[in-house]
Amino acid sequence: MTIYNKLVRDRIPEIIKEQGKSCSTRILSLEDFKNKLREKLQEEVKEYLDTTSKDQAVEELSDVLEVVYSLAKMHGVTFSDIEKARIKKGEERGGFTERVLLEEVFNNTA
Repeated sequence: MTIYNKLVRDRIPEIIKEQGKSCSTRILSLEDFKNKLREKLQEEVKEYLDTTSKDQAVEELSDVLEVVYSLAKMHGVTFSDIEKARIKKGEERGGFTERVLLEEVFNNTA
């Protein structure tokens, strides 16, 4: 027996059963779901940071994106709403395409 106590994709219990194994699950309250989604986001980002190949990176980024979709839904917004906010922020503050590293800010008051 292995104990997980972690949020999994909806079809994982079905896949486990198809493998001839059994598992126990429960449906989370909204508050517990919110907390587990946040944990899952941290888990998926860490897995992305640990990747060593393009294929692994794509897989892990897709997992990060799936969690972001779920978080958006939980907050009552669509991914389109998030994309609009991303575009607006990009127009106001730019993106990350120019690889700018801010090293210091100087207070120029005399």
